[in-house]
Amino acid sequence: MGRLSGFRYRDIIKKLKRAGFEFYRQAAGSHEIWYNPLTNKYTTIPNHSGDMPEGTLKAILTQANISISDFLEKL
Repeated sequence: MGRLSGFRYRDIIKKLKRAGFEFYRQAAGSHEIWYNPLTNKYTTIPNHSGDMPEGTLKAILTQANISISDFLEKL
C-alpha cells in the first residue's frame, strides 16, 4: 500500500475541484473528462465504485499536472 492508496472517486473529484478542475463531458462508458481552464489541462477520471488503483490515480495526476505531494497535502 502506497501513499496514493485508499482514495475513492468522490475524494479525488473534491480535490480536483479545489485545484480548479470542472466537469467537461462524459466519455466512453463510466469515464469522465475534467478540464482546468486556468492551466488548460484535461484529465480522464473513471467513475467506478471502490478504491482507485494507485497507478490509475498517478496517471490522473500526471495528466492534470498535479504533483503527488500537492495532492496529498495541499488539496
